[in-house]
Amino acid sequence: MVFQGSANFVGREHELKILSERLPKSGVVAISAVSGMGGVGKTELAIQYARRYEADYPGGVCWLSARESNLASQVVQFASEQMELSIPQQDFQGNPLSLTQQVSWCWRNWRPSEGLVLVVLDDVTELGICRELLPSGNRFRVLMTTRKRNLDSNIYEIPLHVLSPQEALQLLTVLVGETKVKRELETAKELCKYLGYLPLGLELVGRYITKKPPNWTIAKMLQRLKEQQLIKDEALNVEQQKLQKTLSTAQRGILAAFELSWLELEETAQNVAMLLGLFAPEIFLWEWVKSTVELLQWVSSNADTANEQLYERHLIQGIEDTDGNYKIKIHPLIREFLKYKLSASEQADDLKQAFVKTFIEIAREIPNSPTKENIKLVKDAIPHLAEVAQDLINIVSDEDLIWPFIGLGNFYRGQGLYALAASWYEQCLSVLESRLEKKHPLVATILNNLAELYQATGHYIEAEPLYKQALELYQRLLGEKHPLVATILNNLAGLYQATGRYIEAEPLYKQALELYQRLLGEKHSSVATILNNLAGLYQATGRYIEAEPLCQKALTLRKQILGEKHPDVASSLNNLAELYFDIGRYTEAEPLYEQALKLCKELLGEKHLDVATSLGNLAKLYKATGRYAEAEPLFNQALEICKELLGEKHPLVATSLNNLAELYRVIGCYTEAELLYQQAIELYRCILGDEHPDVATGLNNLASLYYVTKRYTEAKRLYEQALELKIFILGEEHPDVAFTLGNLAEIYRSLGHYNQAERLYEKVVELFKQTLGDEHPNIASTYNNLAVLYKSQQRYREAETMYVKAVGIAERSLGLEHFNTVTFRKNLELLRDLF
Repeated sequence: MVFQGSANFVGREHELKILSERLPKSGVVAISAVSGMGGVGKTELAIQYARRYEADYPGGVCWLSARESNLASQVVQFASEQMELSIPQQDFQGNPLSLTQQVSWCWRNWRPSEGLVLVVLDDVTELGICRELLPSGNRFRVLMTTRKRNLDSNIYEIPLHVLSPQEALQLLTVLVGETKVKRELETAKELCKYLGYLPLGLELVGRYITKKPPNWTIAKMLQRLKEQQLIKDEALNVEQQKLQKTLSTAQRGILAAFELSWLELEETAQNVAMLLGLFAPEIFLWEWVKSTVELLQWVSSNADTANEQLYERHLIQGIEDTDGNYKIKIHPLIREFLKYKLSASEQADDLKQAFVKTFIEIAREIPNSPTKENIKLVKDAIPHLAEVAQDLINIVSDEDLIWPFIGLGNFYRGQGLYALAASWYEQCLSVLESRLEKKHPLVATILNNLAELYQATGHYIEAEPLYKQALELYQRLLGEKHPLVATILNNLAGLYQATGRYIEAEPLYKQALELYQRLLGEKHSSVATILNNLAGLYQATGRYIEAEPLCQKALTLRKQILGEKHPDVASSLNNLAELYFDIGRYTEAEPLYEQALKLCKELLGEKHLDVATSLGNLAKLYKATGRYAEAEPLFNQALEICKELLGEKHPLVATSLNNLAELYRVIGCYTEAELLYQQAIELYRCILGDEHPDVATGLNNLASLYYVTKRYTEAKRLYEQALELKIFILGEEHPDVAFTLGNLAEIYRSLGHYNQAERLYEKVVELFKQTLGDEHPNIASTYNNLAVLYKSQQRYREAETMYVKAVGIAERSLGLEHFNTVTFRKNLELLRDLF
C-alpha cells in the first residue's frame, strides 16, 4: 500500500525533477537510490514521486518494504493478488520452484503486458538481500530508498540531504503559521537549524506548537528542546545509549522533540504508544490495537484517546480505507523510539504477551481453505503475524507455538502459493524441534500439515513419509489408542486411495474407524467422517452394495448428532447422491442433490463453495439424463461462485471450467468446449505444476474431444501425454492409468490398428481386475469395447463372449435397469441378429 503522502510536502522539487527525467526515459533497467538518514524524507519523496508521475507507469506501481526479510514473498503475494497471476510451483521438468525462481517468473509475466512498471523498494538495508530479486526487462524502473551511501557503483544515487534553511523555514511556516514565524524569524531559523533541517523533526515540533495556546512562542519551544536534550543526556538507560549511538546530531534533535511530545501524552496514551512499537513496519488496523488493550484489561476508551493524542502530535499516520477501516502506519524512526520506550518499561512483557495473543487469535481464524474474502480480511495482519513468528516467538506459549505458522501457511496455501506455505510449515518444524525437541505431538501436527500440502499439490512420494513420521510420533507419545492416531491413519488412507493403493487404504480406514468408535463412541461426527471415507473407497472400487449402508449410516449419524440442518448433513446427502449417480439410480440421486443444495444455500448463503459443489453435482446429473438446458446454467453458476470467492486463478475454477467443457462436448459445442479445456489445463499447470493428476485428467478430456471430432492424431498425442503423466505420478498399477489406456485403445481401433487396440484392451481388463476387482463396471465397459473391436473384424463369436461378460458384470454391479446394462444388452441382441 502506498500512503497518500504528507499534505505539508515542501522542497525536493530538484530531486523530483531528477527522478522524473532519469527513471522513465532510460532504455535499460534504471535503479535509482534515494539515500539519506532517517527522518530526512526518503519514503515521502518516493511517495510523492509515485503519486505525481503515476501516469508514466501504465504497468502499475509495486511498493515493497525491503527492510523485511520476506521480500520474495511480498513480490509473489503482490503478483498473485494485484496482478492476478497464477504463480507456478514447478518448472517444466517437475522440479519445485524456489521463491527466488517464482519471483523471476512474476517479473517475466507481469500484467498488463505493456507499459513501464515502477517498483519501489523502501528502506533497503543490504543490497545483497534483494539483488537477485530485482526485476529484469526494459519495462521495469526500480526506485530504492536507503540509509546507506554508495550502495552500488552501478546504481545511480540521489543523495537526499536535509532541507535547505529556506525550505525548512517554509515547512515550519506551513505548520505553525506565517504570523508566528514572522514575529520570531531569527528564532525560527535557529529552531530549524537545531532540528538539523529534518522534515520529521519539523513535523513533530510543528504539531507540538499547534497544540499549545496562541501565546506559546517559538523561543519557548527551542528552550524546551535544549532542556530536554540536557536532561536526556544526563540519564540515559542502556537501551537509550544504544539508540543514541545510531543517531546523527540532527536525529538527536528529533529524539528531543519526540521526548517533549512523549511527556505531553497521558500515561494511558504512552502505554498504547509502546504497544504500537511491537507492530511490524507496515500498516495495521486500529481495531487490533483495541483488541490488545482489552486483553490487557485497560479501559477500552483509552485506545481512542491515545489515537487522538498520537495523531495530533504526528507520532502516527492514519488513513481510512474504502471499507471504512481505520489504519495506522508509523515512521521507522518513531517506531525505534517507541521500541526503546517499551524496552525500558516494566510492562514490556505484558504488552508483548497481549500483542501475541491478539495475532494468535487472528491466526486461528484463518481457515484451512480461505476464500478471497477471508484473504482480504486478514492480509494486513500477515506482516504482523510474521513478526510474531520471527521476532516474538519466545513470548508464545508452548501450546500456541504452532498457530502463527499454521495461520501463515493457510493464508498462502489458500491462494495456491504452496512454496510460501511450505516455508512457514518448515520454519515451524525448526522452532518446535528447537524448543520442544523432535519428539513432541506438535511436531507430528506440523508434519501432518506439510504432508497434506504435498498431497494437495500431487507430491505423493514426499507426503507419505511425513504422514508415517507423524503417525509414529503420535503412537509413541500418545499411545496406540488416541484420536490423533486415528486422524493420521485416515489421512494416510486417503493418500493411498488417491494413488490407487486401495488394498493398503482399506485396513487403515477400518483401524481409524475402530479407534474413533472405541474412544469417542459410536455416535460421534468423526465416526461419520470415516464411514463416509470408507464408503468412498468402496465406491471407487465398485463395491456399491457395501458402500450404500455406510453412506446411509453416516447420514443418519450426522442428523442425530448435528441436527437436520448442518453443512455436514448436506455433505452426506451429496455423498449418498454421488453413489446413486454412479450406479445409475438417477431418480433416487436427484432429490438428494436437491436437498443438499437447498440446505447449503439456507445454511451458508447463495455464495459459498459448498453451494458451488452442489450446483455442479446437480448439473452433472442433468447432463447424464440429457437435460442439457437445465445443466448449463448450473455449471455456469458454480463457475461464477468459484471465481467470485477464490479469484480467477484457482484449481476449483479450473475444475468448473472443465465441467462446463464436458457439457459442451456432449451437446456438440466443440469450439467452446476446446477453449474451456485449454483454459482449465493452463490453470492446472500454472497453479499445481506440470506434474499433477489434474493436468493429466485435463489432457485426457481434451483428447476425448479430439476423438469425438475425429482429430485422431491430436487425440493420440494427448492421450499418450496423459498416460505418461499418470504412470509417472500414480504408478503403472492405477485404475486411472487403465482408463487412459482404454481411451488410447479406442484411438487405435478407430485408426484400424486392431492388433494394438486388442493388446491394450486386454491390458486394461487385467489392470482393472488387479486394482478394482473382477466385478467392477469399468471392466464391463472394457469388455463391451473389446466386443465392438471383434465385431468390426467380423469375429462375431468372440464378440458375443465379450458382450455376455459385459452384461453379466453390469447386471450384478449396476443393476438390470442401469443405462450401461441396457446398452450392453442391446448391443448383444444386435450382434446375435447378424448370425
